[in-house]
Parts: sequence; C-alpha cells; structure tokens
Amino acid sequence: MAVHVMTSSEAVAILEALAAAGVAACVGGGWGIDALLRAQTREHSDLDLWLPATDLEPLIAALAEIRIDRLFPWPGDRPWNFVVHDGGSRRVDLHLYEPLPDGSFHYGSVAAGHRFPATALEGEGVIAATAVRCEAPEWSLRWHSDYAPRPVDRHDVPLLCARFGLALPPPYEVRAQHEGEQRCGPHGCTSA
Repeated sequence: MAVHVMTSSEAVAILEALAAAGVAACVGGGWGIDALLRAQTREHSDLDLWLPATDLEPLIAALAEIRIDRLFPWPGDRPWNFVVHDGGSRRVDLHLYEPLPDGSFHYGSVAAGHRFPATALEGEGVIAATAVRCEAPEWSLRWHSDYAPRPVDRHDVPLLCARFGLALPPPYEVRAQHEGEQRCGPHGCTSA
C-alpha cells in the first residue's frame, strides 16, 4: 500500500488547478491549521478541502486532469465526505456543503446535518508562500474537537490555540504524564 504524503507544493498545485477550473475550495484539516499558522509544522498525509456541492462536476474534472481520479474507501464515507487519490502518494479528503438562502452552509444529510456560518470558511492562510482560503481559527478548533484526538491533532491543536489565543478544549488539556511525554494546556505544550 502506498504511503500518502501531501507536500506543500502538491497542495498548492491542487489548489491552483481547482481555482483555474472555477472551484471555490477552502483548506481544512491539518493543512488548514498550518495555513493559519503560515508555516508547515509537520508532514501531512492528505489535503482536506471544503467546497460547495455545486462545484462537484468541475472538481472531479480538475482532479482527473492532475490524475487524482480514484476513490479511496474510508470508514464513514458519505456522499458529502469522501476521499480521492492518485494511486500513489496524493490523497484529498473532500467535504461538500450546500449554501442556504440565509447565507449559512449545510453539511451532511438532510436528517442529521450540520449548519454553520459562511464565516467558518473565511480564514486566511499561507501554504508555501501562497495565500489560501482556509477554515477560520475558531471553527478549525471546533471541528478538531468533535472526535477523540489523534497524535497529529495533539500536535496541531495546541499550536492553533497558542497562536490565536483560543482555550484548549478538554480532550487536549490533560495528558497522561509519562517520562518524555508532553503536557498540553492553554498556552501550548511543555515536556513533562
């Protein structure tokens, strides 16, 4: 099985290809946090993108042009959230939303979806010296708090909180204190 690595240059190339096709992509996930921090702080396995469901057709065509043209089965895939890849190292996690008449966005199923304000996707960041649209800091934090933290989240979230003066959510506040492990609190992480 291929190891998935999304470099900064590949992320920018994908975003540029989508912009050229008229796709209004917004960067989320780990690259979204690094974009907000304006620096790459770790290796990334994919590129998370938010986009309007109406952009699906030009999105698929643009991704196919750059050979990201295969579904990557992932637990919990849904029509509004699925992963595509190139058969090699590049993987893109797609999050499709629908704009609503009141200006907010709807993400998920009709029966159990989520509404959020358009401002949630109006963050400004930088990847490899290229300006990108990304999740707003407080919404990036909110979305990284909806599940049990993974090691990459324990890296990303304290940096996001420290940079933007946000309080660490409870799953990130306390960690088991073992020799050599970091302890995370509202002002970042320190070695135990």
